[in-house]
Amino acid sequence: MQNTIKPITVSNLEEFSAAWNRHDIDALMSFMSEECIFQTAAGPHAWGSRHVGTAAVRTAFESAWLLVPDAQWLHGKHFVHGNLGISEWTFTGTAADGSRIESDGVDIFTFKDGKILLKNVFRKNCPNLPSIK
Repeated sequence: MQNTIKPITVSNLEEFSAAWNRHDIDALMSFMSEECIFQTAAGPHAWGSRHVGTAAVRTAFESAWLLVPDAQWLHGKHFVHGNLGISEWTFTGTAADGSRIESDGVDIFTFKDGKILLKNVFRKNCPNLPSIK
């Protein structure tokens, strides 16, 4: 029997990134495995915070837009090699105090059966910029 599972491609990561910028949670979750894991850039552990399973990952993804309603991930560059992938981006948005966030980062992905199993985020830690008035 022939394998009908299509591997993740650079085009898939471009679509995933576009869904983040549209704040489209349903589209994002369509890329995620049932056993998905999301490891954040910040948190109390060496790995940041870890969210396991679709319900927990969905909630964690949505929290990004609650904390930074105008969040965008710009200048994306995407790479795929087998079951591993990387997306580079610049995160921008407005913090609750009105300051501007601009920080480079990467997602390191592990894929399984044509879906994202692990999304592991790393982001530069730099001070926010003054608000534009």
